[in-house]
Amino acid sequence: MTNTPNDPESSERNALGFDEFIAILVAFATIGAVLFWAFSRRDSGWNFSILPSPSPSASVAVPPTTQIQPNENSNLNTVPPSAPPVTVNEPTLVNPPPEVIPTVILPFPVAPAAPPQVQLSPSPNITEPFRVVTPSEQKSTIPPPIAFSDVPNDFWAKRFINVLSSRGIIKGFPDYSFRPNQPVTRAEFASILEQAFNNKLGTNAIAFSDIPSNYWATPAINQAIKTGFLKGYPDKTFKPDQKIPRVQVLVALVSGLKLKEPTSGDKTLTLFKDVKEIPNYAIGKTAAATANNLVVNYPDRDTFAPNREATRGEVAAMVHQALVQMGRLQPIQSENIVRLQPLPTRVSPQ
Repeated sequence: MTNTPNDPESSERNALGFDEFIAILVAFATIGAVLFWAFSRRDSGWNFSILPSPSPSASVAVPPTTQIQPNENSNLNTVPPSAPPVTVNEPTLVNPPPEVIPTVILPFPVAPAAPPQVQLSPSPNITEPFRVVTPSEQKSTIPPPIAFSDVPNDFWAKRFINVLSSRGIIKGFPDYSFRPNQPVTRAEFASILEQAFNNKLGTNAIAFSDIPSNYWATPAINQAIKTGFLKGYPDKTFKPDQKIPRVQVLVALVSGLKLKEPTSGDKTLTLFKDVKEIPNYAIGKTAAATANNLVVNYPDRDTFAPNREATRGEVAAMVHQALVQMGRLQPIQSENIVRLQPLPTRVSPQ
C-alpha cells in the first residue's frame, strides 16, 4: 500500500495570501463608502430625480468590484495587476463639486414672495373714503322753504318768510297758504316765539282767567311769560285772541332778548314821521329795537305805525331780525329794515 502524496493545489486554497486580503479590504471599503454616500444623500432630502446623469467615470466604478470576487475555480495568485487601480480615490462622489449643490437646492422654493404681499393689501384705506360720504356722517342741511301759494316772488317779506319757514319757525295753513297780510293774535305770536327761541322752562301753567286748561297755546303762552317776552294784564287776563299791535311785538322782542335801552332814546326815534304816536311805556323799548335793527317798516320805512295790527309778514321780518341780532341767522339786505346808519350805496356792475 503506497502513500498518496498531498495535492498541493488543495492545500493552498485554505490560506489567503497578503495580496488577496488587501484586495478584499479595498473592495469592502469601496462598497461601504458608496453605500454610506448613497444613504447619507437620501436622508438629507435631496431629490435624486433631478440629479444629473452619472459621468462615464462614475459608471465604471462598480464593475471592478465584481471582478475581484473570489472564484472557486480560479487561482487567486493569477489576479491581473489591473485590479489595484480600484482604490479609495474612486468614490469622489461623497463630496460632490460645489457647483452641484445650488443646482439641487434652488429648485425647492417653499413659499413664494407673492402671498405675503396679498396680506399687506391696504383694504382699510380703500374703504375709508366711503365712510366720509355716508348719510349718517354728512352735515345737516337746511331744507328748502315752503312754497306758499299766496306769497309771490316780489312780496316784500318773502325772503324773511322763506328763512323762517325752512327752519320750521313759522308754518302755513292746510291749504298751502301763508296769509302774510293777516293780523297776528297774542296766542299766535306766543306760538311763534316758542318755535323761534325754544327756551324750555317748565310745564306749570299760569292761571289766566281767560285761558282754559286745555287751550291749544297754553304751553307757548306759559313759556313766553316765563322767559320775559310777554306779560299778562293787571286783571289776570292774557287776551289770547286779541290782535297784537306792532309796537307790542317790538317791546316783547326787546324784553325777551334783554337789550339795553339807549340813553338818547328820544333822539333815536326822531327819524320816524309818526314818533308822537308811540306810547310812553314803549319809547325806551322802541329806541332799543331801532338801535338793534329790529324795526321793519312797509311800505314806508320812515313811518313806524306803532298801533297798527302786526301782520304775519311783519312779525316774520321782526323775528328774523331778532335772530340775526342773536347771531343765529345771517342778515338780509332789505330796504325795509330801519337802520340808524344807512348801508353804503351799492354800485351796479356795468
